[in-house]
Amino acid sequence: MTSATPVSVAADAPARPSPKTPAATPPAPVGRRSARRRELGACGVLMTPFFVLLVTVFVIPVATAVYLSFFSDDQPGLGFGPERTVFAGIRNYTAVLADPTFLAGLGVVALYCLVYIPLMVIGALVLALLLDSGVVRLRGTAQLALFLPHAVPGIIAALIWLYLYTPGISPVIDLLGRADITVDFLGVHTVLPSIVNIALWSNLGYNMIVFYAALQAVPREVIEASVVDGAGPVRTALQVKAPLVRSSIVMVAMFTLIFALQLFTEPMLLSQSTPMINSRFSPSMYIYDAAFTRNNYGLAAAASVILLLCTIALSYGVTRWTNRTATAEEGVR
Repeated sequence: MTSATPVSVAADAPARPSPKTPAATPPAPVGRRSARRRELGACGVLMTPFFVLLVTVFVIPVATAVYLSFFSDDQPGLGFGPERTVFAGIRNYTAVLADPTFLAGLGVVALYCLVYIPLMVIGALVLALLLDSGVVRLRGTAQLALFLPHAVPGIIAALIWLYLYTPGISPVIDLLGRADITVDFLGVHTVLPSIVNIALWSNLGYNMIVFYAALQAVPREVIEASVVDGAGPVRTALQVKAPLVRSSIVMVAMFTLIFALQLFTEPMLLSQSTPMINSRFSPSMYIYDAAFTRNNYGLAAAASVILLLCTIALSYGVTRWTNRTATAEEGVR
């Protein structure tokens, strides 16, 4: 008698596919997460001094100036009552923009920028190209001699040139007088070039060092290739080296523009020796006169905000123009 072997239906039946579940992302290793936190902590530590300095010397003063520009001091009772601070709205801004002396100061600064910025950028670039070409010997001595004027404080530099510009005590004017050459460095047509000369003397060497450092980073293979192609020294400097330091040229032009718009020290000291420079010769001098001579802090704050907006607008315009020019050149290539 044979016994029937039970057959397992479940064993013979095909296995049903189980629904697929999304694979779980393996957690990041603990060491990687801790390394990431250390990197972020290091970045925070390194950036904290910058943000503290930015808030302290820029954000807080700008916010204070904007706040003060909407207020003015008022004396009720026909000027016999106690002085009080009242909300003035945009009255200070309209007063500044309607003041012909402020508008004249903007015109002076615009003319100063048109003369000073090209001379500064082109002069510093030419000196840097001469040093990089090897034409000038004793490069270290030449760099030190050109950079030393920048180490002289601006007030001291202005005083030195004031001595050289003042008739009766200037050895330069006396020497020119012996040659029957009469020059009035503080005249109506020469006072602005005299101010440009002081600024050039003080800052030309610094910008030259910036350009020279950028030229040192240019690959020597590129220069050697241009020489092999038959380019002379002038063509190599203008068509090879100068385009490769374009970013440095833009940076120097930008900072020179910002520096020029804040024209103050040189005309302030020269005003002691010439009537051609009044107390509101430039926008910065206008702000100083409004705040510390007329004690009108609201007017001074409004003028400061207007000058800041002009600086930001011009800087943005220079940046956009250089970016468009670079993009157009790349498209042509």
